[in-house]
Amino acid sequence: MKYYEVLFRIDAPAVIRQDVCDVLAAMAGEAAFETFEQTGEGMTGYVQQDFFDEDALRQVIAMLPFDQDEVHVDYTIDEAPYRDWNEEWEQQGFEPISVGTHLIIYDGRHLPTLPDGATPPRLIQINARQAFGTGNHATTRMMCACLTEMSLQGQALLDCGTGTGILSIVALAQGAERAVGYDIDEWSVDNARLNARLNGVEERFTSILGDSTVIGQFIGQFDVVAANINRNILLADLPSMRQALKAEGGTLLLSGFYHDDVPLLTDKASQLGLRLEEEKTEDGWSCLRFSI
Repeated sequence: MKYYEVLFRIDAPAVIRQDVCDVLAAMAGEAAFETFEQTGEGMTGYVQQDFFDEDALRQVIAMLPFDQDEVHVDYTIDEAPYRDWNEEWEQQGFEPISVGTHLIIYDGRHLPTLPDGATPPRLIQINARQAFGTGNHATTRMMCACLTEMSLQGQALLDCGTGTGILSIVALAQGAERAVGYDIDEWSVDNARLNARLNGVEERFTSILGDSTVIGQFIGQFDVVAANINRNILLADLPSMRQALKAEGGTLLLSGFYHDDVPLLTDKASQLGLRLEEEKTEDGWSCLRFSI
C-alpha cells in the first residue's frame, strides 16, 4: 500500500511544544494517520493515500485546543518511500510496561523478568505497529489500571476505537464474558484479533471495522463501555456510548484528553444521566469513570 509523508512544522513555546505534538497526533489519528515520528521542526505523519482527506486534516489543525496566537502548525505533503511498518515494529518493539502491581504488558521480543520469589502479575502480550495502544501512553495505562480495579466477572465490554485490542484483552483476562471492539482502521481490527489470539481470548472477542455508528446494533447490551479517543470524538459519540450501556449498573470509562478538558466531558456526561465516580491523572492526561 502507498503512503503520504506529511511533515508538520510546529511553531509553539517550548513549554507546550510536546503537548501540541501529542494532541495533534491523537487528533490526526481520527483523520486516518497511522504513525508519527518526531523531527526537529515538529513531527512527520504517515497516512495511506487511499484514506487521506486533506480537508479533514485542515479541520484537525483548526480545532487544536491551543491559543492560535502562540501556536502555528503548517505542513507539506510528499509521497512516502515504501516501508514495511509491521516489520519495523517487530524489529523495535517495546520494553515491558508495568500497570500498578497486577499487570505487565509486553511484546514478543522483550519478555518480562521478575525477581525471584515475586508473585507473578497478570501478563498481557501485545504485538502492535505503533506504541499507542501498548501501555506506553499515560491514557492507556490509566484505562488498564481502571479495568484491573473493577469486578468484571461475567460482564460485557464495548471497546470504542479498539486499536491493538488491549482494553478488551485486559477486560477478558479480568473475567469479562465477552468484548466487542470497533475501529475505523482495518489494520487495527486485524491486529486486535491477532492479539486476542495471542492471549487466548479470541473466542470471547469480536473486532469490527467501523465508526460509532456500529453502536446502533448494540443498544443496552454492555456493562462497561471504554473509549480512549480524543476529546472532540468523545463529545460527539457520548450519546451513542450511553445508549450502549445497560439500564442499571453500567460503567463508562473515558480517556484520551487533557485534565483541562475534564469539565467539558463531565458536563456532557451529566446531561446524559451519568455520575462521575473517579478521576485518574497522569502527566497532565486524565481518565474518568462514570456510572448510571
